[in-house]
Amino acid sequence: MKDFFKKIGRGIVKGAIYAYCKLVYRMKVIGKENIPKTGPIIICGNHKSFLDPPAIEVTCGRYTRFLAKEELTRYKFLAFLGYIFDAILVKRDSKEVTAIKESLKTLKNGDCLALFPEGTRNGLAKGEDVKDGAAFFALRSGVKVIPCGIKGGEKGNRRLVITYGKPLDFSEYKGSKDKEVMEKVTEEIMSNILKLAK
Repeated sequence: MKDFFKKIGRGIVKGAIYAYCKLVYRMKVIGKENIPKTGPIIICGNHKSFLDPPAIEVTCGRYTRFLAKEELTRYKFLAFLGYIFDAILVKRDSKEVTAIKESLKTLKNGDCLALFPEGTRNGLAKGEDVKDGAAFFALRSGVKVIPCGIKGGEKGNRRLVITYGKPLDFSEYKGSKDKEVMEKVTEEIMSNILKLAK
């Protein structure tokens, strides 16, 4: 019963967010056909504003679980969204075993996992290194990665455009723990994201 009411709540909240993004930010979605309707996938986007996670959530057409910073639960509204959307909470700069297991379980169940390789808003602009979490999950599971470029949504640019690219297949490296392979996959994922975000 609890899951039933959460599902209802999720539908209502998604509808409200979608309407808000369309009306206020004139949101446009490109390449949604690149997202498989069934089966496990990993969605990776650039991170410029607070709108990025909800924008992906309401446009990808899939039940999606985001990896999110544990600190966000300090804010009641964000904690509520995390609850409604079954976010997987992680401690920053920590490869928490529980979060990793939950993320792999999500993919094993055939669902969608979403994360931002930058790790934080405007991570690249701040000079931070791109995180290898997306590559780790792709190599561990063999699941395809959908790059997502997000334009707008921040101050000075209210026109929000979400572009989903073609799936990236790294299954040939499945199970690899080689550092160079991890770096190569991370770089390819981020490169595709940045192209879509131009």
